[in-house]
Amino acid sequence: MSRKSITSEFMLGRRTLLRCATAATVSLAAPGLIRQASAAEELRFAHIFTVEQPFHKWVLWASEKIEQKTAGRYKITVFPASALGGEVDIYRSLSVGTIDMGFTGAPTASRDYGPLGLISGPYVFRGYDHWKRYRDSDVFKEIMEAYNETSGIHAVAAVYYGTRQVTSNKTIREPADMEGLKLRVPNVPLYLLFPRSVGANPAPIAFAELYLALQQRTVDAQENPLPTILAQKFHEVQTNIALTDHMIDTLVALANSAKWNRLSEEDKGIFNSTFAEAMAKCTEEVRATELQLISDFKTQYGVAVDEVNKEAFRSLMTPLLSGSDVPWSPEDYERAQALA
Repeated sequence: MSRKSITSEFMLGRRTLLRCATAATVSLAAPGLIRQASAAEELRFAHIFTVEQPFHKWVLWASEKIEQKTAGRYKITVFPASALGGEVDIYRSLSVGTIDMGFTGAPTASRDYGPLGLISGPYVFRGYDHWKRYRDSDVFKEIMEAYNETSGIHAVAAVYYGTRQVTSNKTIREPADMEGLKLRVPNVPLYLLFPRSVGANPAPIAFAELYLALQQRTVDAQENPLPTILAQKFHEVQTNIALTDHMIDTLVALANSAKWNRLSEEDKGIFNSTFAEAMAKCTEEVRATELQLISDFKTQYGVAVDEVNKEAFRSLMTPLLSGSDVPWSPEDYERAQALA
């Protein structure tokens, strides 16, 4: 064999060995690469609101930030518009872990720890500023911590849902105007207090079915914050909005406790700080929209917006707020009043 042939065979053999070595290296590395690629854990976040509402928008924002901050370890997939059930269904699913995260109202969450419902209590607060002081207080922080210790669900952050107003097809100015009115409210005990205090008939109907119920006159009226009234188009099937301001309502971003407890301390910090920022931004947007809508409903949507005798409504509710029909103690109520 010639020197040239020997050299050629040597070079070919060397290249083959290099290819094999490279393949072996990739093969050995591949399991690690696969593990890294599959390390992103999907968390399912459910809520009942439309994709146009700020609650959806800011959860999407938080999801994107958390994915970035955890280097892709967690991805939150958001299911809006009751896709995974109504509010009570979502709360039950959070309890058993079939949903990882979600929004419910504080009154719904208060089923497992009564004092949490105080932040949404009817006529507990004198206005938005009073509510905000309470939300940012050590008093409310203690309540959130106690809820987390006792409920089996972890409360991550609270957000302003809005001040609830009554829509109907009549003018409401005094409590007597609501007597006998069939008023849709969420199927949660705390929401029943207001209609009962004014002699209305509470009608728990699923949120997803409410527009049709109003349209078909199955119920006479409903109550929700102005941004929700607009987003759900309730003004299309109701002629009047009464500014009762009867409930400054709060949503809570919740997580299944077993899932939460598996997070590292670093990741818990990322989730807490990101959701706190997102919910603060969401609160600001909801509040700004709410204030603007008071005039917009009159001028752009042709709805009658009626001022009411709020003190008359409040006077009927106040005696009930430290009684046996509420899930918090008189001491809890007084601590909130001290922040007015």
